[in-house]
Amino acid sequence: MQPSTDQQRSLATTAGQFPLEEFRLSLGGRRWTILHTGAVLSFWDEQRFLSEQRNRRAYGVALWPAAIALAYEVASRPADFAGAHVLELGAGTGLPGIVAASLGARVVQTDRQELALSVCRRNGARNEASAIEYRLADWAHWGDAARYDLILGADILYGEAAHAHLRRIFESNLAPGGRVLLSDPFRSMSLRLLEALEADGWTVAMSKWSVGEGKGPRPIGVFELRR
Repeated sequence: MQPSTDQQRSLATTAGQFPLEEFRLSLGGRRWTILHTGAVLSFWDEQRFLSEQRNRRAYGVALWPAAIALAYEVASRPADFAGAHVLELGAGTGLPGIVAASLGARVVQTDRQELALSVCRRNGARNEASAIEYRLADWAHWGDAARYDLILGADILYGEAAHAHLRRIFESNLAPGGRVLLSDPFRSMSLRLLEALEADGWTVAMSKWSVGEGKGPRPIGVFELRR
């Protein structure tokens, strides 16, 4: 029995039932669609979203601007992802990893929330992304020893407590010659980590995207790290 359209467009959580919205991304003749609990595009959207207690348990499956920017960055670099082994950290709705898989990458999407991974799986199926493996994973208790050509992360640097764990993952899981792509809305905490990585010998390059329309487009940096 197939789930009804209403079931497909809603998400059951311990905080209640959340309606799911659809986002469509098109680039280079390709198109992707994902479901999410709400778009958080501008700075003011973010402040309002985080102030609403009822949303806090579903923040991981909201659509954040850094995920959109990273997905566009991935889509604009198809040659980098064809045949690549890719790790996505804090996958959330899964958009960047889904785009990577559609370009021919073998992708491992990870999140510490089963709720987020359930949405990842749903979105992967919507986009017929069969080359994705889904894993529950906590950065503080990381057990993956594989090496990846690319490591992706959208807005994952906001918590200083996680920085040491992320650095360890970058150092141990990036293949020789590999790259880390991190998108971020220029949070001061994130920039401090990037500066520290650069001081320790990483090469850091940046491209800039603007996400959103009207009065509140959000500037997003996509930072490419190499050892």
